[in-house]
Amino acid sequence: MNKDFSKHQHIIDDFKGAVSSSDFESKFAEATKTLDKTERFLLKMEIKRLANPCTRLIDLRGHVNGVCRPYEDEGRVHFIDDVAIKLFEENVALYGGYTFGVYEALMNTENNFRVMYQNEKSNPQQTPAVANTFTKTKILEKTQYPAKLYQYGPYFDRKEERMNFAIPISVRLKGDKGYDGVSSDISANGCKFRFSKTHELKVNQVITIYFKGLEEEFPFKDEQYFDYEVMNIQQAENHQFIGVQRVYVGDEARDTFRKFLVNFIQCSKRRYKVNLDNTIAALQSRTFEHFSVPKSNELPIFMHDVNGVTLPKYALTCHNNQSIYQYWQDERNTSTLHYLITPERLARLKRAQRAGHALYVYSFIHQSQGKSYFYTADNIQLSEDKTFMADFLGFASHKSDFNITQLTGLEVDSDYSHSPLTLSNIDDKQTQYLNALPPEDIQKSIETLSYLVVANEISDNETLHEYKQLSADQINTTKLKSFGHKRLTQGLVVEDVGINYKNQRTESRFFYKTPVIAESAGIKWLGKSEDFSASGLKLTLDKPSTLKNGDILQVSFPNLQKITSTFDLKGLPYEVIRINKKKNTLNLRVYVAKHKHIGRSFFKALIEKNKEKLTHDEYAMMNPELGKALRNIYSRSLMTPSLIIQTSGSRYKIEVITCNSEHEKLINYCAQLSDRSRLYNLYPILNNLQATTLMHSTLKKVKAGDIPIVDVLYISINTNKDFVDQAVTTKLGSELPTQALKKQFIHEALKKGDFLCVQVKLSRTDRPDMEYLNPELSYISGYAIHRGKQLEQQIWSVAGVVQLLDITQEAMLRCQVIPVEE
Repeated sequence: MNKDFSKHQHIIDDFKGAVSSSDFESKFAEATKTLDKTERFLLKMEIKRLANPCTRLIDLRGHVNGVCRPYEDEGRVHFIDDVAIKLFEENVALYGGYTFGVYEALMNTENNFRVMYQNEKSNPQQTPAVANTFTKTKILEKTQYPAKLYQYGPYFDRKEERMNFAIPISVRLKGDKGYDGVSSDISANGCKFRFSKTHELKVNQVITIYFKGLEEEFPFKDEQYFDYEVMNIQQAENHQFIGVQRVYVGDEARDTFRKFLVNFIQCSKRRYKVNLDNTIAALQSRTFEHFSVPKSNELPIFMHDVNGVTLPKYALTCHNNQSIYQYWQDERNTSTLHYLITPERLARLKRAQRAGHALYVYSFIHQSQGKSYFYTADNIQLSEDKTFMADFLGFASHKSDFNITQLTGLEVDSDYSHSPLTLSNIDDKQTQYLNALPPEDIQKSIETLSYLVVANEISDNETLHEYKQLSADQINTTKLKSFGHKRLTQGLVVEDVGINYKNQRTESRFFYKTPVIAESAGIKWLGKSEDFSASGLKLTLDKPSTLKNGDILQVSFPNLQKITSTFDLKGLPYEVIRINKKKNTLNLRVYVAKHKHIGRSFFKALIEKNKEKLTHDEYAMMNPELGKALRNIYSRSLMTPSLIIQTSGSRYKIEVITCNSEHEKLINYCAQLSDRSRLYNLYPILNNLQATTLMHSTLKKVKAGDIPIVDVLYISINTNKDFVDQAVTTKLGSELPTQALKKQFIHEALKKGDFLCVQVKLSRTDRPDMEYLNPELSYISGYAIHRGKQLEQQIWSVAGVVQLLDITQEAMLRCQVIPVEE
């Protein structure tokens, strides 16, 4: 139809989505009574045409002044920009679905180059005004950094496959009258359908449904209506989507309609497509989980009760949080986490958590005669004596091992230990293996856990420097002694469980202590082995070293050399793959330059001949299953937000935020500042150009094994301002170099609204573990290959993760304690 209806555009807009309403004819006649009969008829046809369903794909790449990205709707993927996305959602809400009216609205947006050219050509005198309006729009758009929130679990499995299937149905609520609806998907025992909002339904209500669209497929006879129970209700603009489950009167197995549906879906699901929404949502969350959790900078510590006392049992470690775990070890490498989390401190932590606060522990280590003595005090303890608080922090901050640890607490739910795939109905050995419950012994161990404490080290160099402004000479030594911890003759065992998504140990490990001599660059260290495998070795040196990851050591075994003449065990090359903070515990692997490694051959022979005598590292054997269970509990409970950095061509983009709480303070503000529902505005984090430029340039240089890059953001939020750029001010810590400037910023922020201090930790991610992700990805690709390819591209696009730790409470406490420089 080529007729120009622009002069009647106001009438067309008034009747968007109203064609199917019962009073359309009367209202249309009233609105067009001044038009002649032909004009009225053509206009009605145009309105009805625009309301017809559309299946065309929209691709605005190269056609609009904006960045286009994939946007999925009802299985179709469009490539549209932010302006078009907003217009799409508005028009779909008006029309009640994707129609030709929606399609044509998106093809004629104001930032479409064709539309801009036509406007300029027809109205040359208005060109400056149009340009100014567009520029203003783009400026306002820069205050929106939309991101989608992903939560880690639960990943809902479906008992049976759903097939996308739209047919007319009749729904009977009460009495004999039926109301029209349209199904959106169907399974053997349930379905989802679109229903008018004028009819109120409730969860658990029993309704009856007649599938009018299946009349040609199934001989209904007297069984026209079937009972269904309402399981869930989702509200849309003009409709509601009702999920229902079949209620059987007789034997379910002998029900003829159910048998028909099972066969019909099996034969038709390739044509109508399986509903993959739950599997796609699960795979997206699981993807970001398996990238971000191994890069966590916080140490989850699982507690258990022993004789009525709650003590640390497991510490869930990874590369990024190793420094926290190793800090809380004495000179024997025995864990001292029970100094960090005493029963009294745990009680204070729980009280602080109920009030919405964290607990901050200030600590230092005193070395005497080769032994380590730990001193700790938390902010609640120190607040009882403000004078001593400043003295303690001044004294502690001048110690080389001064540290600040933030503690938060979470309840432990043992049900979280199992995170099955969304494919339990698929009879596949690999899927069934991955879906298996934790072993019985692991389940019993988890059931004894009573609490989860999350420890974050927040003492970056800038913070430590600020505390050193306090005097170190006025400490009351009598009071100080009460904060020291007595050394235990018998250590309390805390097991170190690694975060990983597959067992990365390819060889058995055995405990074995024997003297070693390690040499590098002409420097020698004495020590002893802790355990070994054919290709690896763990050493403890008598004195701290100057070694780092990647260094090559020549290792000799003097005592083992006495028992063999076949192997030369002097100067064997090993590569350092991990070293602790104190530089005295090394994990090594064989280093082969040209020929085979003598050490590997010797230890293989040693293992073969002494299998019955050597002591297995049983903890290493059980670690993968235990680690998987504890990791699932932690990820489901994780409260610290993270940003996912993805590649977009040669640039980086941040459009994903992960957190298991929508009520976390920063997340809450990002929701309030967003102009779109279900999306979060990352403006408080990303608006500072210096911070984002530094983030992107740093990510290009760091490697997956490097320690995280740390910075601090000071954020002011003026709740009285309507415009985002006026309401939010973000400064890097380096932009407030003095304590006076920080205090002034905090004071101004609190006077106008609210203040947030966020510690930012940036890490490069590892390669994805496709073995972990492939079952669900393959299932999706089997029914929607284009969707599978998009998800695979999304998986491989992840380049980095930024953990956002709220340290507002400690920043404000620091400003109260530390005096302003004159």
